[in-house]
Amino acid sequence: MSQETCSFCNFAKDPSQKIVFQNELVLFCIKEKQQGSLKHSGVIIPRQHRETVFDLTDEEVLATFKMLKEVRDWLGSTVQPDGYNIGWNCGTVGGQLEFHAHMHVIPRFKQEPLAGQGIRSHLKGDQNQW
Repeated sequence: MSQETCSFCNFAKDPSQKIVFQNELVLFCIKEKQQGSLKHSGVIIPRQHRETVFDLTDEEVLATFKMLKEVRDWLGSTVQPDGYNIGWNCGTVGGQLEFHAHMHVIPRFKQEPLAGQGIRSHLKGDQNQW
């Protein structure tokens, strides 16, 4: 994927993407009204096109985790989640669909049908053993 076709590099082309926080290296965005997306969830992405988390510079890694604390404070004060899932998908087999590094920030709530199930719950089942 090139920067020209990357949706994270071309926010103006997708009006559903909303930047909530940003600094010189990374930003946190949410997609408003995205079907299949968990309510209040978003991603922290580097401004520079990097394919996976392994391609981030040391400075981008630090900026990402600083932004994560800012996002947590904001979500905690606005929607008061009961927990969070934080994660990266890397590569096609790892479930990465958008090949611009992005950290998922997913607030979780007690009333969810799948409350208490973590990001690995679907990977641990017998159907995924080989």
